[in-house]
Amino acid sequence: MDTPILHVDMDAFFASIEVVRNPKLIDRPVVVGGSGKRGVVAAASYEARVFGIHSAMPSLRARSLCPDLVFLSGDHAYYREVSRRVMAIFHRFTPLVEPLSLDEAFLDVGGAERTVGVPTAIASEIRRLVSAEEGLSCSVGVAPNKFLAKLASEQAKPRVSMTGCEQGSGICVVEPGAVEAFLAPLPAEAVWGVGPRTMERLRRLGVTTVSDLAVIPKMTLVSLLGDAAGGQLWRLARGLDDRPVEPGQFVKSIGHEETFPVDLVDPASLAHELIGMVDAVATRARAAGVTGRTVNIKVRFADFTTITRASTLADGTDSSIEMADVAGEMLDRIDPSPGVRLLGVSLSGLREGSVRQLRLDELPGIGWDADERRDRLPRWREAESVVDRIRGRFGFRAIGHDVARSGRLREDPVDRQRWGPDT
Repeated sequence: MDTPILHVDMDAFFASIEVVRNPKLIDRPVVVGGSGKRGVVAAASYEARVFGIHSAMPSLRARSLCPDLVFLSGDHAYYREVSRRVMAIFHRFTPLVEPLSLDEAFLDVGGAERTVGVPTAIASEIRRLVSAEEGLSCSVGVAPNKFLAKLASEQAKPRVSMTGCEQGSGICVVEPGAVEAFLAPLPAEAVWGVGPRTMERLRRLGVTTVSDLAVIPKMTLVSLLGDAAGGQLWRLARGLDDRPVEPGQFVKSIGHEETFPVDLVDPASLAHELIGMVDAVATRARAAGVTGRTVNIKVRFADFTTITRASTLADGTDSSIEMADVAGEMLDRIDPSPGVRLLGVSLSGLREGSVRQLRLDELPGIGWDADERRDRLPRWREAESVVDRIRGRFGFRAIGHDVARSGRLREDPVDRQRWGPDT
């Protein structure tokens, strides 16, 4: 291969970590997610998947499929730490590592063949090290490009049926001369960009597999789906993907949202929850050394109607007080009386560097006159810096806004109710 690409995908990552931490869970159906009525499954062990349980399934449905299910709320901070160690293993082979999430990454190993070995040997050694050092398993796809490598890793994974679980090959290799044969039998939905709506259109053309898709003329796909989507689909159906592995991928937005155990209708309660989310987002922005110009909020009502609002500042911010003011103004203009099921806030339009010059005429209106702004804002930013240092040393629970309301501090909002509220 001119540029061999590996796609490494951890097997049932969150659930497998919990089994490693507690060997008593070996061979038991384990799910990580929100255990409450509004919770969803984040990850399921292969023993749980035998019952038809999968990620994003409502927790109530999962429990009905398997009454003996072991439900764990999860420990995302620990999962991040394990992910960091796994990614460090990947970096032993190449600096060209592009993480897609905590549990998967692309590796360009073209420059490692002379010093480490052929791509299949690298894949085998990665699997050995992950197993030996973390007690976890992973599946690896080896191919000439990212698209094919990701499809190959899926083929290498364990297989689950109603009769049980079978070990996969662990490594699947797609040689350059075997691309067409590899793609042809796969369902068309395996191609990136083919969701339910696109598949519905393709079925009208008689498309069910990738081989069916590959014979559709490019202009037909373009007229059906548009220039960008149609052209991309035509290329991918032929296994063409020229995207490089990009180790320096820059995050585009930072956000946090929560589903509440019961619908909220009280503006004061919503405002309190919003402050906690803003605190989490701003803290992460400062830790990442980025600022963002656009503050976004998301509100989902009891009937699942969802609305979003956005406000763009003249300059970027990483300040909780500025974000809270902008987000709060947008929330104040939304009627919560139908009942708010979910609330979220995010910061987008990110750029590197958190140092900037504050211009008084561009600051959001926070009920202060010019003298108060000049006096209070620098002190707020200094206070936020102190809070960051305290949390860095003693943990998120050491200081926060929740203590004023409830007398205690909740866990890091990044981890709280990530997959819906617990019981």
